[in-house]
Amino acid sequence: MSLQKQAVTTEDLSVHLPITKPEAKLYISFIYVAFISLLIGGLMGLLQVFVRSGHLTLPFGINYYQVLTVHGVVLALVLTTYFIIGFQYALMGKTVGISKAQRKVAWLGFWVMTIGTVITAVTILLGRASVLYTFYAPLQAHPAFYIGLALVVVGSWLACFVNWRQLYVWKKAHPGEKSPLLAFMVNINMIMWFIASLGVAATVLIQFIPWSLGYVETINVLVSRTLFWYFGHPLVYFWLLPAYMAWYVIIPKIIGGKLFSDSLARLSFILFLFFSIPVGFHHQLTEPGIDPMWKFIQVVLTFMVIIPSLMTAFSIFATFEITGRKKGFDSLFGWYKHLPWKDVRFLAPFIGMLAFIPGGAGGIINASHQLNTVVHNTIWVTGHFHLTVGTTVILTFFGITYWLVPHLTNRKLTPTINKLGIIQSITWTVGMSIMSTAMHIQGLLGGPRRSAYSTYGGTEQSTEWGAYQLAQAIGGTILFIAIILMVYIFIKLAFFAPQGEEEFPIAEEEEDATPTPKWMENWKLWVTITIALILFAYTIPFIDIIHHSPPGSPPFDWPIGNSK
Repeated sequence: MSLQKQAVTTEDLSVHLPITKPEAKLYISFIYVAFISLLIGGLMGLLQVFVRSGHLTLPFGINYYQVLTVHGVVLALVLTTYFIIGFQYALMGKTVGISKAQRKVAWLGFWVMTIGTVITAVTILLGRASVLYTFYAPLQAHPAFYIGLALVVVGSWLACFVNWRQLYVWKKAHPGEKSPLLAFMVNINMIMWFIASLGVAATVLIQFIPWSLGYVETINVLVSRTLFWYFGHPLVYFWLLPAYMAWYVIIPKIIGGKLFSDSLARLSFILFLFFSIPVGFHHQLTEPGIDPMWKFIQVVLTFMVIIPSLMTAFSIFATFEITGRKKGFDSLFGWYKHLPWKDVRFLAPFIGMLAFIPGGAGGIINASHQLNTVVHNTIWVTGHFHLTVGTTVILTFFGITYWLVPHLTNRKLTPTINKLGIIQSITWTVGMSIMSTAMHIQGLLGGPRRSAYSTYGGTEQSTEWGAYQLAQAIGGTILFIAIILMVYIFIKLAFFAPQGEEEFPIAEEEEDATPTPKWMENWKLWVTITIALILFAYTIPFIDIIHHSPPGSPPFDWPIGNSK
């Protein structure tokens, strides 16, 4: 018996640990905050599309950019981070266990994050931080906004430390055994998150907080943007990798199949770790002050993530086909018929998978040196985010919710709730398709993002844009209906569904799969390679940025003579 509960062994992957009531309370608390964020952020999104369409004037002196900031911060940062941490804690608890001491640190992280979230939200709602979720300088928010963000990041770091400790204790108790796949995946994601969030922590603590407090008069804008996008792009993969965890390991169990390849899944996550962080310059392709050669190098590194993405697509659809053929569907696409289309636990994530096809194609365009100039800072980019995060990731999270929440609350996913979930998934898909398509088209016509105004370009263009903005309002309204449905379903699953036991689906590996090499768990090697790639991609250009700053601007634009 280890310091933690006895965990699953590699010889019997069908045996997993029970989740106790104290554990369930911890995990579900994160999910509660996520769904509160969904409701608030969704309402802000509805207000936005109506303002942009010209059909609504915000009351009580509320500023459009205040609403936009709430929408971005609450959905893109709060909802995703809380859901991911709660989900990953559940995966770790189920596969390697969690001790009482680790649980206490996890609760500390939850409260630090929550205090930071409340501080940030109140600052935005009071109109003191209408700086959008990217908070670009020279826009300046109240110091409380940046302090709240710093607390959210620190709280998430505590979750990183707990997850790493969980796997470390398990490995000490099981020498020579490969770690459970889900625990491996969680640790990769948290290593990526920790390394990436060092960038946003640095710019907030060293630049924005002293500047907003008045201790310095100026800020080095290019340094701040570079540090933000060092974090901002891997943030996308922090959202995406938990969805991949569900696709690789959860979905095969739901469809009655097995994991195609443990080693392929691990390798894809290792590659995501390598190529997700040192690529932030592809968000800064139009900015002066960065050598074009380094922009090109980071674009190449960005495209490298296509490889693990294609590996994932191959693995998932191989699982679908193998499972279907084992069930007797022998024709070329006969396996397609066996998929459980009436099971919302499968349907919602599957729609997310399909949405990632156009979403991924849009990402290639955004990261391309030449094509990016066509769509940069247009509402095309907003449409892209709503396809990837708003559809691929969120629908997968909804699919997880249908089994995770009742499992944690000892309730059942009833046929009625399942049917309502299917309606919700279809409603979400229809609303997002209308809204996102209109955003993409208007973006190609030059429609700006981050703007409440729709009258650029003269009367003719305004009329054309108005049609697409009306479509966005229609799609946004349908989406908000889907949000209300999802919140209702969550409340039913958490508090009112019949008592019972709901499966925590974790797939076993195919019997004839190639054994996973031991070198796959060489954590020191993977972290070293990641750091080496980051140093290669950022050291020289960052030195250039500082060296070519305006006269009198030290590294972080902290003028010695200007301190207050």
